[in-house]
Amino acid sequence: MAARFVCYSPLAAPMKRQERRCFNVDLIPCPHAGCKHFFRNRSSLTQHRHALHGFSFEMPTTLLPPHEHSINLPSPTSDSNLDPNDGEQPFADDEMASYHGEQDEYEMDYAIDSNIAPDISNEADEQYHDYHLELDGHICDAAGNFLPPDTAPPPLTSRQPNDWSPYRNRMEFETAKFLYKKVQMSAGDIDKLMHLWGLGLAGHGDAPPFVDHRDLYSTIDQTPIGDVPWQSFSMKYGADADLDGSPMPWMDATYTTWFRDPHTIIRDMLGNPDFKKEIDYAPYREWKGTGDSATRQWRNMMSGDWAWDQADKIAKDPAMHSSTFVPVILGSDKTTVSVATGQNDYYPLYASIGNVYNNVRRAHRNTVAFKKQLFHSSLSRILSSLKPAMSIPEVVQFGDGHFRRVLYGLSPYIADYPEQIVLGCVVQNWCAKCFAYPDNLDSGEVVDTLCEEVDAGVLWDEWGVICELVPFTNNFPRADIHQLLAPDILHQVIKGAFKDHLVAWALMKVYLPAIEGYVPQDIIRCFRAFLEFCYIVWQDIIAEDTLQQLSNCLERFHRYRQIFQDTGIRLDGFSLLRQHALCHYSMLIRLFGAPNGICSSITESKHIKAVKEPWRRSSKFNVLGQMLLTNQRLDKLAASRSDFTARGMLENSYVSDHLGHLERSCARNIRALASELGILDLPRLIRLFLYDQLLADDTHTSDNVPLSACPRFEGRVKIFNSAAATFFAPSDPSGVGGMRHEHIRAVPSWRRGPARNDTVFVNTASEDGINGMEVGRVLCFFSFQHSRETFHCALIHWFELIANEPNPDTGMWMVRPSLHAELRSRELSVVHVDTIICACHLLPIFDADFAPENITLHNILDLWPRFYVNKFVDHHTFEIAS
Repeated sequence: MAARFVCYSPLAAPMKRQERRCFNVDLIPCPHAGCKHFFRNRSSLTQHRHALHGFSFEMPTTLLPPHEHSINLPSPTSDSNLDPNDGEQPFADDEMASYHGEQDEYEMDYAIDSNIAPDISNEADEQYHDYHLELDGHICDAAGNFLPPDTAPPPLTSRQPNDWSPYRNRMEFETAKFLYKKVQMSAGDIDKLMHLWGLGLAGHGDAPPFVDHRDLYSTIDQTPIGDVPWQSFSMKYGADADLDGSPMPWMDATYTTWFRDPHTIIRDMLGNPDFKKEIDYAPYREWKGTGDSATRQWRNMMSGDWAWDQADKIAKDPAMHSSTFVPVILGSDKTTVSVATGQNDYYPLYASIGNVYNNVRRAHRNTVAFKKQLFHSSLSRILSSLKPAMSIPEVVQFGDGHFRRVLYGLSPYIADYPEQIVLGCVVQNWCAKCFAYPDNLDSGEVVDTLCEEVDAGVLWDEWGVICELVPFTNNFPRADIHQLLAPDILHQVIKGAFKDHLVAWALMKVYLPAIEGYVPQDIIRCFRAFLEFCYIVWQDIIAEDTLQQLSNCLERFHRYRQIFQDTGIRLDGFSLLRQHALCHYSMLIRLFGAPNGICSSITESKHIKAVKEPWRRSSKFNVLGQMLLTNQRLDKLAASRSDFTARGMLENSYVSDHLGHLERSCARNIRALASELGILDLPRLIRLFLYDQLLADDTHTSDNVPLSACPRFEGRVKIFNSAAATFFAPSDPSGVGGMRHEHIRAVPSWRRGPARNDTVFVNTASEDGINGMEVGRVLCFFSFQHSRETFHCALIHWFELIANEPNPDTGMWMVRPSLHAELRSRELSVVHVDTIICACHLLPIFDADFAPENITLHNILDLWPRFYVNKFVDHHTFEIAS
């Protein structure tokens, strides 16, 4: 064995132990009203106050016109190693306050009323609702006696604001939520953490919040709210076995279903104070415009014709008047948690209510027949507790504190095609919504149900109906499963017609420019029509003219897809179920509102939290019981959080998660900034900007006055590497009220690599732009003071339109870098950040040319001559740039 030697030099200086900072538990709050920042030392607080509260401004109290913004000033920097989109950030301290990194930013936010979402359209037409007159959700007392509308609600709970039970204090609750829900720490690691925590506190006569994992779990289990116990029932095949053969194994098997009482769960949903500002208490019809020009539009489920028709049926009984109709949305979808270790499949069933806004929720023939009937019988058994209150109102306390009489009803069922044929009791390859023949789905031939008139074999073979099955909806009033099958954007439109029939899903956003010039023109037009259908159908608000656009897209898609048959790709035609399903969308939107609130993407995302993660954190032995218990504990934590929030106990952040950023340490005056950017004309651009901000009127702007008339500025500037824009985008994944948050970068080195300068939409109100917007590239964010006023600015390199209308094939606007005609230099301007709407995605127009090898994602905006404005990058861009 070779010997190992360690050399030691007596002359070497001894290693100096690095001094570590001490943990300081005393946090200093910012004294400004409404500010939730906390700091570990007064130096950080001072810098924060100078940066964020150094200047005052008035926030408008009325809704700003579309695309107008207000701005929040910068505050101290955060840790450079954190993702800027991560809300979990540490406290500011002296080291962080001195850091100047590539994620410095300030926030740009709409100035809006907290209860009003701004209208993103270009029209200022009035929107109003016509509510159902009989089922209007009138408030009542706990005994069901109706009260005047202005009656104050009773308290949701009698518990005191300092009652954290079953936790002793807030730290225990925050620790339990962090360990069990956020990081999903194992039992052994929790024990280790509590032991180390306890060792550190023992010398001070204190103890950790929990003794071990058993203490933590037991505390969560003692939560007095959100406790809906699991129940089960078992079923087995009841018919006689085939006399000519031995029983099949499935005939002797017992099938057990676990569930929680949906009646109790839905009452808890109605009483959740988190929903009190995002819930409809009555069906309504939404209109935009006034008088004869008013047009109907659909948004949430209660705006659809189905909810209104249900209310009409219920209102035939005068005893039901003034009640609240609560549609019960169901969804199911098989999910697999492990393929390699036994193919563990689960069939979770989810429930929601149609009152909350869309943005709150999104072999052997007998064997097949038995499995399907088992599914329907299980649903009937699970939902049986709701049935009495579908005919006789019950009194429920809602999240706003008021009691209301409630009538339940089964509403749209969210499912993809395999579940739809089980629910609709139809044969594979038949449509679950109509009786069009599977070999000619677009023929439009529809017939009535013939179960009572036609032989079962004929029904199976010729009409695709399994007459032995009894749909679970037959056991409940006012329910027709064929009407209630919801549109499924994810599986029918995106994964189905687009991914499976047209192109790989991963290329959807950038596919058109990539194939242009290499395939027949009709293929380009076919893709464009289908992409526009996808984005229109996902919009948060769908109006009458939107339905016309939808029909137009579908007609063009059907027309141009013929090229695939002409070129030999689809010789057997287009009788495809997922493409046929698109024909039902206009009708389903009128019935149930915008389909983005009843899409199977909602159930798909629920699989992760309800099935996959609980399975992964289990011991994999007797796993179902562990999964059920995990879900119950998570629900109790969520119920506690909602309860504590409603009682005002979580208003101030226990840990600071709202830190802004300081300016980066580079140029400090305008001349130095001009030199750093290589734009020596910057002082002149700022003078023109100041004229437009301070002196311009209807007849005089910086375009028609001499430079000598413009204010001078030679002072100090603060430079920022990014800005955070907040805007209304409910059609995309967004936060409360449909507000979306994104970062715009202008940094000389992004992640220690080349520079990054994002492109943006700028609101210029230009008649020659894209719906009043122009495209620009942000070269720098900076701010300065002039005449005691602070200006937050962006240096923009403009892109000009190539044509006055979008490309006829792709439907996208085309732009190119704008240059001065005489000098061929870049056309630059300084604009106020309030005019920046959001980020913009540009795609190079390749045509039939191959891109040179030296082109990369870092330099293509500098080297390529022409670009598409990609309206398909997200749904918000599609709405504002179409």
